[in-house]
Amino acid sequence: MAHLVLTVVGDDRAGLVSALARTIADHGGNWEQSELAELAGAFAGIVLVAVPDDQQRALAAALGSLDGLLRVTTHDAPAAASADAPHTVSFTVLGNDRPGIVRDVTAAIAAHALSIDTFRSRTLDAPMSGGTLFEATVTVSLPAAADAETLTSALEALAGEIQVDLTVA
Repeated sequence: MAHLVLTVVGDDRAGLVSALARTIADHGGNWEQSELAELAGAFAGIVLVAVPDDQQRALAAALGSLDGLLRVTTHDAPAAASADAPHTVSFTVLGNDRPGIVRDVTAAIAAHALSIDTFRSRTLDAPMSGGTLFEATVTVSLPAAADAETLTSALEALAGEIQVDLTVA
């Protein structure tokens, strides 16, 4: 079996996931994992599928025929992770919205050579002040030998500098 990572994007409408799932199943594929979302009228996602080796090219061609409904890009999945699996640290950042928060937070993570597993963000009204708040929830993979406290300390220092609240889960 070949493992493929599919990236999908299109204008949001009913039936997108069904069409994608049907195409995968029609080629003997198995939908193993996904992250899918709608944002501002656009639908996007990433999907990990397993497909019989002899169906890999046919599946890629069939996915290409979904153009007009979804634009699908097919990538070979990287080799499976080593037995020395990473652990994760999750945290939330909340503060007055302003340009640069994402840049600063992700730079702190990159400075520790860590990988972001998930990054979800939104803005919301701050009813007491009449302004806008920015909230991000982030999960970061740490190699088994890494010290989570080092990252947490760096994020706490950054939170003070950029005046946001940090909550580590």
